[in-house]
Amino acid sequence: MESILYMVEKIDGDYAHLKQVDHPEVEAKLVARALLPENISEGTRVIYEWLEYKELL
Repeated sequence: MESILYMVEKIDGDYAHLKQVDHPEVEAKLVARALLPENISEGTRVIYEWLEYKELL
């Protein structure tokens, strides 16, 4: 399964705007914060793999 690296561009209430790191020309993806790690903030890098988001340390 493919892994996609994102950076949290903006947090907007219960949603976060995720920008693909490898393809910045692609429009930001809006994701419910409930699907993301609890301690994310703007600038946090997350990886999407196996149908879940994980924070990159």
